[in-house]
Amino acid sequence: MKEIKEILVVEGKSDKQFLETFLKADILTCNGSAIDGFSKEYLIELSKTRGVIILTDPDYPGEKIRKEISSYLPTCKHAFVRKHNSIKRNKVGVAEASKEEVLYALENVVTFNENNKGTLTETDLFLLKISGINSSKNKEKITNYFHLGYCNSKTLLKRLNLLNVKKETLEKILND
Repeated sequence: MKEIKEILVVEGKSDKQFLETFLKADILTCNGSAIDGFSKEYLIELSKTRGVIILTDPDYPGEKIRKEISSYLPTCKHAFVRKHNSIKRNKVGVAEASKEEVLYALENVVTFNENNKGTLTETDLFLLKISGINSSKNKEKITNYFHLGYCNSKTLLKRLNLLNVKKETLEKILND
């Protein structure tokens, strides 16, 4: 069993039950998109001594939870399971991912720095064909490279800027 020292935050009980089969970790559940499994204050206190990793489903409700927690806990870490590796029985999520996919996500956590304003613009992403028509291949290449999970172009731009990624870096990744 792999031991995780940080507190893991997941969406629901099925995610928690699945993770407990191969992880030794303290896991909090949001009880779906309601985020009523714990209080904001409780999570903030835990983060001061343990750290927090958000591991939600690669879909809209998962992104909503991630955004809400990040708004009051900007120091949290983010683990993203890749959407195409997290589908089973027409459902997408952490509980549908493989053990290997979850471990990969936890080995590649990302911490966004709210102090980084970044210099990338929507135009940069469009010109690099990371957004707009026929951009899905390039967008996937960038999100996989930085372990940013499934996101729309607006969210991708924000995440890249929070990581202070430069246009030249994106060009290099796309050309490799």
